[in-house]
Amino acid sequence: QVQLVESGGGLVQPGGSLRLSCAASGRLFRINVMSWFRQAPGKERELVASIGSNGWKNYVDSVKGRFTIARDNAKNAVYLQMNSLKSEDTAVYYCRTRVVVSSTGSEDIYWGQGTQITVSS
Repeated sequence: QVQLVESGGGLVQPGGSLRLSCAASGRLFRINVMSWFRQAPGKERELVASIGSNGWKNYVDSVKGRFTIARDNAKNAVYLQMNSLKSEDTAVYYCRTRVVVSSTGSEDIYWGQGTQITVSS
C-alpha cells in the first residue's frame, strides 16, 4: 500500500506565499506523474499543476507565473510553491501520484488527505 502525507497548508494574506509538501511512502517501485489538485467550496476538483518523472511540468492558466511545482525523487516527494496568493486560490489542496508498486505491476493512483489553504485578510 502507498500512503501520501501532505503538509504546509494554512491561512495567508493576499499576496503572501505558502509551500505545500507531499511525501509518498510504502511499496513503491516507480512514481510517474505527481500532481496537485484543488477543490473550492461548491466547485469541482481541478488540476493545478503536474510534474513528470523526467521533470516536465504543466500548470492551469490561473496559476502560471505564481505557482511552481517541483519534486525530489530521492524523497518520493512533490512540492508546490505558491506565491502572490489570491483569495480565489482558497481551496483544499490534494496531491496525487501515479505509482507502479512492482516491476510487473500496473500504474495505480493515490491521493493525499488534503490540506486547507485560506487566502484572506
